[in-house]
Amino acid sequence: MAIAIPDAFEDKALLFAGTYVGMQIGRHAFLAFAAARSRTPERERASRILTWFVLAGVFWISGALVDGSARVALWVVALAVDYSAPLVLYWVPGRPRLSGATWEVGTEHFAERFQLFIIVALGESIVITGATTSELDLNRPTILAFGVAFLVSASLWWLYFNIVARIVQQHLEVAQDRTKVARDAYTYLHVLIVAGIIVSAVGDELVIAHPSETLHGPELVALVAGPALYLLAHVALRLRMTGSVSGKRLTGAVACFALGFLGPHVSALVLSALLLGVLIAVIAAEQLAAARRSARGQPSLLERLQASAEQRDP
Repeated sequence: MAIAIPDAFEDKALLFAGTYVGMQIGRHAFLAFAAARSRTPERERASRILTWFVLAGVFWISGALVDGSARVALWVVALAVDYSAPLVLYWVPGRPRLSGATWEVGTEHFAERFQLFIIVALGESIVITGATTSELDLNRPTILAFGVAFLVSASLWWLYFNIVARIVQQHLEVAQDRTKVARDAYTYLHVLIVAGIIVSAVGDELVIAHPSETLHGPELVALVAGPALYLLAHVALRLRMTGSVSGKRLTGAVACFALGFLGPHVSALVLSALLLGVLIAVIAAEQLAAARRSARGQPSLLERLQASAEQRDP
């Protein structure tokens, strides 16, 4: 599958789709018929998931056998099937609905797996910026663009791991229905976080390659949308987990979009530096707010969640 990904929309489509479908169906067929005993929740879960992957597999393989827009359309349907399944807890017509209690979510292990996904995405973005820079002359604009790109990646790391990762994990720990919370926070909303990182990496690559030029159209959108999408994903994640909105991150996202209007008038390097400034401003504002809250003796959201967990499991 890794071999096929670069040419998945060209001549390696069947290899890409076939290996993906083979892994998913093979894994859950093993769990349903070999690993789990009959009439157990494990077998019931695996058989339901297997049914959904077989359905999605029809569209993945069909898309690989056609070209152009037909392939895109069929793969979009396949993706929709894949992502709809957890939403309905893998319901199958004619079978009783499963509840969230059917799954046992190990909080620390589950959260750590998704945190590693974020690390991989950030690491890949740094690899891309390094690879792009290595092919260019190391003049001042290129070096500055590389430095800004690295600081953007560092800021994205800070914004997630300094507080968000711990709050989400702690909230999952105290949730009444861990399965649904884990599904919403990790299966769905973390996709948007990773998407923000990937789009940011694309923007960084464009800036490094053309630091002194102005960006237009899709290139400008990629540069601005990456950090904005990343911050909006954090806003959505906090809204789902706590029912509150992060005003600072929402303001940062709006500021990123607003900077897009400067795109045609400033160089790519200047625009990238301004976007970095927005990310740093969000970090600074949150640190300042935390310091003031601590000085007043007020507990943070994380401290309140930890206290709730201690009361629940004394």
